[in-house]
Amino acid sequence: MAKREIPLRSEVPEEYTWNLKDLFESDEAWLTEMEALRGKVPELSAYEGKLQDSAETLLGFFRLSDEISIRLSTLFGYASQKGDEDTGNSFYQDLRGKAMAVSVAIASASAFSDAEIMTIPDDTLARFFDECPELATYKRPIEKLKKKAEHILSPKEEALLAAAGELSQAPERIGSMLRNADLKWGTVTDSEGTAWPLSNGSFVPLLESPDRAFRKAVFEKYYDHLGEVKNTIAATLDGQFKQLMFFQKARKYGSTLEAALSRTEVPMSVYHNLIRAMHDNMEQMYRYVRLRKKLLGVPELHMYDVYTPIVPDAAKEIPFEQAKATVLEALSVLGKDYTDILETGFNSRWIDVYENVGKRSGAYSSGSARVHPYVLMNYSDNLDSQFTLAHEMGHSLHSYFSVRNQPVCTARYVIFVAEVASTVNEVLLISHLLNNTTDKKERAYLINHFLDQFKGTVYRQTMFAEFELAMGEMAESGKALTADALCAKYHELNKLYFGPDMVSDDGIALEWARIPHFFMNYYVFQYATGFCAAVAIARRILSEGEPAVRDYKKFLSSGSSQDPISLLKIAGVDMSSPEPVREALKYFGDLVEEMEALN
Repeated sequence: MAKREIPLRSEVPEEYTWNLKDLFESDEAWLTEMEALRGKVPELSAYEGKLQDSAETLLGFFRLSDEISIRLSTLFGYASQKGDEDTGNSFYQDLRGKAMAVSVAIASASAFSDAEIMTIPDDTLARFFDECPELATYKRPIEKLKKKAEHILSPKEEALLAAAGELSQAPERIGSMLRNADLKWGTVTDSEGTAWPLSNGSFVPLLESPDRAFRKAVFEKYYDHLGEVKNTIAATLDGQFKQLMFFQKARKYGSTLEAALSRTEVPMSVYHNLIRAMHDNMEQMYRYVRLRKKLLGVPELHMYDVYTPIVPDAAKEIPFEQAKATVLEALSVLGKDYTDILETGFNSRWIDVYENVGKRSGAYSSGSARVHPYVLMNYSDNLDSQFTLAHEMGHSLHSYFSVRNQPVCTARYVIFVAEVASTVNEVLLISHLLNNTTDKKERAYLINHFLDQFKGTVYRQTMFAEFELAMGEMAESGKALTADALCAKYHELNKLYFGPDMVSDDGIALEWARIPHFFMNYYVFQYATGFCAAVAIARRILSEGEPAVRDYKKFLSSGSSQDPISLLKIAGVDMSSPEPVREALKYFGDLVEEMEALN
């Protein structure tokens, strides 16, 4: 197969590029706005020490902050997205730097506000709300701040913690430099004599190879090299948890987990419920492992067999125009108002579709600009890209509905619910595709695609979450996070999550050392909870129709106007209970059962 030539940016047809003129007509207009925003810094600073003066003063500060927030997000959006079109274009990288400098100046100018608002007496605030009804718009952010009062220190102590903030990033930076810059992995030769470069980026793609001896060699060489620096990486994780404990104790939280989850108002019980529900339903995963072993036809299933495809190639070419049409059909269950917005996005150049030389890899939705969201893709005419289109447009329409139905201060949804809308779209898409084929080979291919995604997002991320919890508990009990201790715990969890039909090779005990998310402070569990919530919502939409759709759109329109658990209850899902996780795992089991029947 001939290598596909990647076009220059200038060679991509305009209709397949996003139209950033919706943000700024020209670079000159951007520069003019940047200077105008820089001029807002003194206006913000002028409010310092005055927020308790009157309701009108407090309202004026909030409205100025909202205006600046909208304009700054538009400024940032243009610079970042222009930079992502061609990462080698130094002009737009410079614009991004200029936008960051303005952002820092604005953040510094308004840094006084939280502490000042926190000290406004409750009876004074009550009087302000009575005197100025417009201030009610900001009741939610004010109440969120007030809830943190017991964890806010004196101004001098807060200044000291802020000064320590940059130091706290050191473990993550050191670990990243070691894994991504300093470690050299060399090459691995396949059975045909071709030498393949090994790296963090190529590791998983190489494990997709049908050549089993090659997969084994890749796996062993990667973890042999990682093992040579395991003590250094363990030391960075030990440092990570020591800095988390420093801030947790300074702010008077009971644990590092409580400190992390308080930021997004998620109860610790949600984290524990996820792990408990997983432990109670491991058999679904074990059935999948047995099926993988059977379909690969191997006497023993090893960890280097996890990524290679198990369904004979049934891939079809799916051009972008066909993908758009299929996604529109699949999401028609959400109503004409939803698909009209989706179609507008397709036809009005919200999406940057194809790869070009220098373009940022991967895909994302940028929903911060109030004009409309944008989506970056590197579309490849395949099933995975079709699902990515549905996924990213789910993010975009969540942003679209929130921005148009919420004031600026509650328009941005928190990370706990961020993956729900995107995954709802994916579940609706897989249901649509399965409902429109009876071909056994195609059904097996589609089901396997979704099972792999489910396994990676729910089981794998929960295993990571349980390991992260164990690290926190070890650190908080005074134990050092040594390489040997981390390897022992990770190997134990790997055996638990993959079950008796998987050989948990010695090398996999080191997998913790390659996961950057362990420096993201109890973040990964939200991938699993979001996926499970989305499965519950999508299945309710498919079974109940209009009432479920109405509730779902209300959720999409709610931004961060309530805590995330309350928001999901609007859509009919109670994530304070383990039931949505159990139901999602049952759905996974049903798909495994159909896959077994097809083979």
